[in-house]
Amino acid sequence: MDTTSIGNEMEAQAERHLVAAGLRIVERNFRGRFGEIDLIARDGNILVFVEVRYRRNRTFGGAGLSIDYRKQRKLLTTANGYLQLRRLDCPCRFDVVTIERGNGDGPLNIDWIQNAFGQ
Repeated sequence: MDTTSIGNEMEAQAERHLVAAGLRIVERNFRGRFGEIDLIARDGNILVFVEVRYRRNRTFGGAGLSIDYRKQRKLLTTANGYLQLRRLDCPCRFDVVTIERGNGDGPLNIDWIQNAFGQ
């Protein structure tokens, strides 16, 4: 399986996880001038921008550590562009869904980090 297929499958896994927790997906793979947001969802009246990160193992610190300050700035800028484009003025938050394999081909470990970073 190539990296694009794996990425699409992990985003689908994250989406199922969020929907099962009560979120409603409103957009997938929004591309703006400065980057992409994997999932955009509603959690009640809150608009949630979701970054999905997958790692086969924790060799380099795991999926969560791959979202550095630069990536956070890109997500914030892209989210602001989304809000302007859609003419939205609502409470927002940034969540991260990390997906890792426990042991090579072991089961997936999905961790949903709500309000992972903000403005």
